[in-house]
Amino acid sequence: MAWSMGSPSLPRPVVGLGRASAGGASVVCRPHRPAPASACSRRAERLRLHRAAALGDAAQIRKLLADSADPKARDASGRTPLHVAAFGSHYDAVRALVAGGADINALENRRYDVITIAAVKDDVRMVKLALEHGGNAKLITSPYDGTALIAAAHLGHAEVVKALIDGGAPLDHVNNLGWTALIEAVILGDGGARHIATVAHLVAAGANRTIADRGGVTPLQHARQRGFQKIAAALQ
Repeated sequence: MAWSMGSPSLPRPVVGLGRASAGGASVVCRPHRPAPASACSRRAERLRLHRAAALGDAAQIRKLLADSADPKARDASGRTPLHVAAFGSHYDAVRALVAGGADINALENRRYDVITIAAVKDDVRMVKLALEHGGNAKLITSPYDGTALIAAAHLGHAEVVKALIDGGAPLDHVNNLGWTALIEAVILGDGGARHIATVAHLVAAGANRTIADRGGVTPLQHARQRGFQKIAAALQ
């Protein structure tokens, strides 16, 4: 998956023959090159939960946790098994990991958490699950110092936006691009039904319609410039 400005880009976790690759961290074991306590065996051991999470194997996750696997282990990109499970929309795996002590609010190296990953995927079920298990919709995430709400608004994921608002997400956070969720819904949106609904949710929740971008342009002015008549009407 890849998104443009203001949104996350996360490699897909992959599991292949002879290789455990979870969120970008690969383990390749070569029987013809044995080595006692090799780096391969150590990494394979450390990433057992990542592999199970990538497969959505909740039973194996519970077994590994019972055998003292670390639910907070990180791959080379700083992703925990929980990040990997969230990316795969593996709900039972997420439940098993949280029950085993995984941190629902952990940030990986690019500062994405479970909620932001789910928000970008338009996975409202995962967003709600994370919130139910202690996920914090107020977290500052991503290289853009944004929030899950800003990412969802950008992409017009209206149901996710509503769930995040209900979960206490900050309506008027300004990211390091100088944009709020409302601004992103307008300037990075297409003016269609999804972004109209997104703007409606934000306005109904009390988002500040007067916060301008760094050029002094308000969401309403941006909507008028783009000919987004229904969004402009909602912003007046």
